[in-house]
Amino acid sequence: PYMVGLMTQALGLEGDEKVLEIGTGSGYQTAMLAELADRVFTIERIPEIGIAARERLQGMGYSNIIYRIGDGTVGWREFAPYDRIIVTAGAPAIPPFLEEQLGIGGCCIVPVGDATNQSLVRVTRTGTGLQEQVLCSCTFVPLIGKEGWSAGNPG
Repeated sequence: PYMVGLMTQALGLEGDEKVLEIGTGSGYQTAMLAELADRVFTIERIPEIGIAARERLQGMGYSNIIYRIGDGTVGWREFAPYDRIIVTAGAPAIPPFLEEQLGIGGCCIVPVGDATNQSLVRVTRTGTGLQEQVLCSCTFVPLIGKEGWSAGNPG
């Protein structure tokens, strides 16, 4: 819960944002985002986990969440640009889709590094590119997908 709170706080949500979440998981982080933002678009790569989270969150009455099962490492171009993006698995590098799908002035929170040594990074998109700020050290499960780790080499 501490890291979920830290990551959510680092997004600086004010209530009117469109947020992309990479890695729905249990839906705990998704519920927090849905309470603090206008709309949440969440992607989970494991169907059983994503379906269970959707059923749980819909059962709790959340109506501002849009769900997708798929590869989160490529983002969700259909609804871009996003005001905020949160990645809940460790990426080998800043995901390339950020520059295209993060709106100008928006920020992303993403763990970056190898399997044992990661940094939680806030990436802000400016009119001229991306600025990175390391927030703290962390360790997350690997971000698996086309622009992340391969399932056979997870970090």
